[in-house]
Amino acid sequence: MFKSIIQKVRGWMYRMGLIKGIKSLSDHKNITESDEHYNRIDIWNALYKGYYEDFHKIRYHTVDGEKTRRMNTLNMPKIVSQEMAALVFNEKCQINISDEELSNNIADVFKMNHFYKQLQRYLEYGFAHGGMAIKVYADDKGVRIGYATADCFVPVSNTSDEITEGVFVSESVKGKKYYTLLEWHTWEGTEYIVTNELYQSDSKIDLGIKVPLETLYPDIEEEVRVKNLSRPLFVYIKPNTANNFDTQSPLGISLYANSLDTLKSLDTAFDSFNREFRLGKKRILVPSSAIKTVLDPETQQMVRYFDANDEAYQSFNMGMDADAIKDISVELRVSEHISAINAFLNLLAMQVGFSAGTFTFDGQGVKTATEVVSENSKTFRTKNSHETLVEEGLKELIISICEVAHLYGFFEAPDDYEVAIDFDDSIAEDRKQNADYYSGLVGQGLMPKVRAIMRIFDLPEDEARRWFDEINQETATATASQVDMFGIGNQSGDD
Repeated sequence: MFKSIIQKVRGWMYRMGLIKGIKSLSDHKNITESDEHYNRIDIWNALYKGYYEDFHKIRYHTVDGEKTRRMNTLNMPKIVSQEMAALVFNEKCQINISDEELSNNIADVFKMNHFYKQLQRYLEYGFAHGGMAIKVYADDKGVRIGYATADCFVPVSNTSDEITEGVFVSESVKGKKYYTLLEWHTWEGTEYIVTNELYQSDSKIDLGIKVPLETLYPDIEEEVRVKNLSRPLFVYIKPNTANNFDTQSPLGISLYANSLDTLKSLDTAFDSFNREFRLGKKRILVPSSAIKTVLDPETQQMVRYFDANDEAYQSFNMGMDADAIKDISVELRVSEHISAINAFLNLLAMQVGFSAGTFTFDGQGVKTATEVVSENSKTFRTKNSHETLVEEGLKELIISICEVAHLYGFFEAPDDYEVAIDFDDSIAEDRKQNADYYSGLVGQGLMPKVRAIMRIFDLPEDEARRWFDEINQETATATASQVDMFGIGNQSGDD
């Protein structure tokens, strides 16, 4: 069984009494996540990697005794997580901020941190593991963005709508020693505290003893205290799927958390499909005497009637006539296997939020059909559902970036600004229809142009008004050029 590094940290935290108790029912709730949640993360992670021993280690019996082998797998957990992450967030997503200077500063931060590429990758991990965390910090070059998967983040306390305190956990190995870095993010009244602790162990399963940070991280401070922060310097993002394992937990669950039986059946069918060709290959029974060497009377050479190295021929002596040759090859059940695999793929698609037919198996591999998706499809509705939490997380991330930038003097944010996120909806075949709808309302005098721009492109009002002004300016310039082309502007007063 896979063991999470979180489990040893949490066990140590419980023993030392370091996980906080309830401060106030209205403000904080102690997150006493049992090890069961992290055991589930281990299972989801194992399936995402393509091998979960309880599913994929097969024991079978032969005449030589019990054998084991690894089941063939389609690795659909990886595919569904990757596909959903690409649909929800990609490089076409536009983050619009009403203040132009702030917008440029945030864009520079994102560019320096390769934000678009990194976020899509960690969203994939988040969909697979049930969540992910993003933290904001600074170095001498500017504002930095770091990431943690669900198995490397321990929540400590939360309010009704967000996790307010947590611990980031990272492991490293140097020589024969195992090191675990705990980065605590906690509140002490209105003061925000980041505490770093390093532990050293001779064993991977134990946290070990606390050692100086300089052992591995000479540039990291043991404690940093910050005042006047409006929120934590991290964001926790999870799939927009209710946690039916623990309804009181703020933590998320994997996209395929409730599809384990289907995944097992799917891999069983795919494994059987592959073995159908190996076990159903050509088999010909020949008498044992037929594969013995005999003397050719003409050449005086020892020859065989059948190639003993050809695996199609199987020697069998019991009950066979001396001159009997029997073809015992079986008919391959290819179409039956493909139909079964596609049935399981449709069931899996339904369970994880995709439309039926999104994934198909043609005998060579799995194909994904999400290039064009109707706005009425389940895929599109699921995509929009996940975008709700991602959008909320990104807005909170921008607030944290602004506060860290102010703290270290990189740039200032205005007191009032709006953030609007335009996710890539180009996969929706009805987007043109949506634009035509609002354009029609404008043409009929039923909607202001600025409001239509806001709805079509998901822009804040200030940004939409800038667009509107630019459009009017370009239109005015074009009209002036047309007037000049026809000589209207050069007419003299003599006519």
